[in-house]
Amino acid sequence: MQTAQVAEVSIGNRQRSDMTAEGDKLWGGRFVGGLDPVMERLNSSIDYDQRLSEVDIQGSMAYAKALEKTGILTKPELEKILNGLEKISEEWSKGLFVLNPNDEDIHTANERRLKELIGEVAGKLHTGRSRNDQVVTDLRMFMRNFYSVLSAHLLQLIRALVERAAVETDVIFPGYTHLQRAQPIRWSHFLLSHAVALLRDSDRLREIKKRINILPLGSGAVAGNPLSIDREFLRKELDFAHISLNSMDAVSERDFVVEFLFFASLVMTHLSKMAEDLIIYSTKEFGFVTLSDAYSTGSSLMPQKKNPDSLEIIRSKAGRVFGRCTSILMILKGLPNTYNKDLQEDKEAVFDVLDTLNAVLQVATGVISTLQIHKENMERALSPDMLATDLAYYLVRKGMPFRQAHMTSGKVVHLAESKGISLSLLTLEDMKSISPLFASDVSQVWDYVNSVEQYTAPGGTAKSSVNAQIEQLREMMESQKEPF
Repeated sequence: MQTAQVAEVSIGNRQRSDMTAEGDKLWGGRFVGGLDPVMERLNSSIDYDQRLSEVDIQGSMAYAKALEKTGILTKPELEKILNGLEKISEEWSKGLFVLNPNDEDIHTANERRLKELIGEVAGKLHTGRSRNDQVVTDLRMFMRNFYSVLSAHLLQLIRALVERAAVETDVIFPGYTHLQRAQPIRWSHFLLSHAVALLRDSDRLREIKKRINILPLGSGAVAGNPLSIDREFLRKELDFAHISLNSMDAVSERDFVVEFLFFASLVMTHLSKMAEDLIIYSTKEFGFVTLSDAYSTGSSLMPQKKNPDSLEIIRSKAGRVFGRCTSILMILKGLPNTYNKDLQEDKEAVFDVLDTLNAVLQVATGVISTLQIHKENMERALSPDMLATDLAYYLVRKGMPFRQAHMTSGKVVHLAESKGISLSLLTLEDMKSISPLFASDVSQVWDYVNSVEQYTAPGGTAKSSVNAQIEQLREMMESQKEPF
């Protein structure tokens, strides 16, 4: 489009903006004329914050009751407002609420509709209240309500990992460091490593909820509330644990948003790590696991392909969540006290991450629950060179200092490599040529079950230790199901 045409369109839009007269706005009395339509769209949040409709109504009902306690509302006026708000709630729940082009946000929409239903008395509802304390109250309530859903999905995934580990404790396969075969471990030990990380996330979620459950309503725009509003009444009515301490901080702080986004980033880090492991294990080169068809896709060109798209999507969504967390931190770091319109960005970030995490946790649980393992391939991937550390421990038990034992074991590895044979195929004479401490019982080192069973210390891969981990995780999951 040419510059002149752009200018013409812009002028035309500005002329048409008289349709959005500022007198229709909650803040319109001070302003004359219309808002530029592009600015109108940029300023509006109703497209996404209508998700706050129900909690906004709940907050308004509680605030109306508090206004009646102060004498601002009469009992008949209170009943009128409550009845009107109940009708609006019903309209939202049934999908009958009709948005108006002038509805800037969910608060504007609900108040506009209330006025249509009950008349001018609706204008009393906002007495002493600001959208600054209203929106942060709504967001806290919405997130608090959603947390129980996230917590349930997170615990369900952990349970899937733990219960699978309990069934498959006898499966042994290679443990890796630097993506190189390291030491034999139990498959269950691998599953539990991811369960433990996610359980930390579950505990972190509980901590965040404690700090989200603080009531900002009654803080006004910045200075507080001048009408002797009973904030303790509001706290009880809306089921918050505490009341915010300072009105300036209450309307501007978004620590609880950042904490949630950081929590989500850590969950996604852990899920991405698990997804990467399983993607590798599902390749033909490894062949340790096969994903269910329900969590795989094919190729539009290559009929033989079975792609682990569920895991790849989980891995990619981590970047999306990290971006949301980073963007909010960048917004907050440059803001002066107290409320600034920049904070409108918090809701899109929270909604997007809540939805992403909610879906990803369910898919991850499905993947783990339906995963097929190939025990024979796992066992085939074990090799005697992975027992070089066990060889060093054999010498330690014979009295050799570990550093010397480590070096001696390394010489045995080198000897086997120079002969072009496996470690376990070296003769006793070959090994005695390196150290006289080697005896006929060294043959016991080449048993993979014996190898994993020596790690009996808490946290190890021995069967007794793995079973202990399973019981501990079950107990911890049970304790996290309790209300708080």
